Amino acid sequence: MTTKKRRTPQAESGSWVTVVTDNAIGTEKQESEAAFVRLRNPSTDAASLYLFTGGDVQLCEVKAFKEDCRSWFIGQTVQRDGRILYITPMDPLYLMLPYLMKAAKEGKFQPMDQVLMDEEFPACSRLLGCPHSLPSLHHIAEEKEVGSLRFHRYSQEKALQWLKKKVERTVNALRKSNVSVGEGVKSSTYIRVKTESDANEDYLRYAHGLISEYITEDLSKDLLKHLELPELTSPKENEPPSKKRKLSDLPMEAGEDYTKLNSKDFARKPPKKMTAAQKTLAKVDKTGMRMMSSFFSPKVKAEKN
Repeated sequence: MTTKKRRTPQAESGSWVTVVTDNAIGTEKQESEAAFVRLRNPSTDAASLYLFTGGDVQLCEVKAFKEDCRSWFIGQTVQRDGRILYITPMDPLYLMLPYLMKAAKEGKFQPMDQVLMDEEFPACSRLLGCPHSLPSLHHIAEEKEVGSLRFHRYSQEKALQWLKKKVERTVNALRKSNVSVGEGVKSSTYIRVKTESDANEDYLRYAHGLISEYITEDLSKDLLKHLELPELTSPKENEPPSKKRKLSDLPMEAGEDYTKLNSKDFARKPPKKMTAAQKTLAKVDKTGMRMMSSFFSPKVKAEKN
């Protein structure tokens, strides 16, 4: 991971503090060719900020972490925008999925340059410039070749199988990094109280939650069924940390009200249960007893004659 100061097109001081993975930027030439663009978020359908590096060689997502009352000293100046931007590589197929799903309603094969057309987000056509975009389309779409032309049509079966592999790889990465998830691990003692099969389900649900941040809600439900996991009726401890972190999908949009981010995370918690000693003390007859605070009240001075 590398922390860098980045030039901004909007901020008055012209810089951000960013955390960038080493493989997101690459060489100095690729860094100089980096460009921030607004694209349609595949999960929310709203505008989000992304980064193309090396002349569209690599697509990266941009997330922002913000806390109140934070600023940065950069050189001899103070940057009032205290956000930290996280830039990480992203699979462009996630952003291409919604366009393919929408085009599938016509029921015919189409060339991708016609599928990836969006008047609101014209930069979406740059997704085809990523080296692995076209060669990887067979994971989520059926293909046909007519002469030198190639046509595609969205395949639900292929997409779910591709997403399942994404979930399984995420589970392997979590296990390899010794990330504890679900109710099977107690935070203080790390003692497992679940069977191995239950633990596997926790990891699958956790990974499914992470992948669901990049797909539509309907596709997320279909993926849950494809993983043969029953839908939960209430939230559990194995929700991914992304549900709690102060991250925004629109880090560079002006006028955002960050005070509303994750307000539900700060809801009043129910009172804790009383211990046996507290319950016993509550039953004691306190008639005639003085409050403990009365022993520490200031003494009243006697008035002088």
